[in-house]
Amino acid sequence: MFQGIVHYETFLLTGILLNLTPGNDTIFILTRSIGQGKKAGILSVLGIGTGNLIHTLLAAFGLSLVIAQSLLLFNAIKYAGAAYLLYIGYQMLKGPSALVSEDKERNRDVAYLNIYRDGVITNVMNPKVALFFMAFLPQFIDPNLQHTALPLLTLGITFTITGTLWCLTLAWFASLLFNQLRTKPKLSVYIQRFCGVSLIGLGIKVALTKFK
Repeated sequence: MFQGIVHYETFLLTGILLNLTPGNDTIFILTRSIGQGKKAGILSVLGIGTGNLIHTLLAAFGLSLVIAQSLLLFNAIKYAGAAYLLYIGYQMLKGPSALVSEDKERNRDVAYLNIYRDGVITNVMNPKVALFFMAFLPQFIDPNLQHTALPLLTLGITFTITGTLWCLTLAWFASLLFNQLRTKPKLSVYIQRFCGVSLIGLGIKVALTKFK
């Protein structure tokens, strides 16, 4: 279907199935959607999608291979990403519930921009994602092809689009719980604290990721 790409239909189906499998990105999006609402969830999805596009560029131009071959670089990225997740989780634990802190539109805009940024950083700083793109995408490239950048970009963008559509669906459904909590502000506080703990747990999980 696309020049230099083999078994595109198989790639598309496999990519969709992989996107349906819960992972770190899913946990991040769900915690944001449940703890802070639909808009926060959508921006988390867009941040994760942006991170996947960055990983696509890294894979297309061979930079992911550098991460795969360097234990030092792998660990540096891993611990930076884990520390950032711990920081976000701590902020959710200590901060006021989103249901009672949406007073000023300007402050809300700043917070939402931060949520998008968090999505980008947590995805980009997960070295396992870089290794996944490097290992998965080339399987569907013609082995006789000399210039693989364009096919890799095509596959990476396809994977990102299907994943983004699925994650937007998740964010929407998860945000319904957030809407139900509007009449229960005390419960919403406990939900946000739980989401904060979940992000801290995710940070610990990333920190314990082993090289290869």
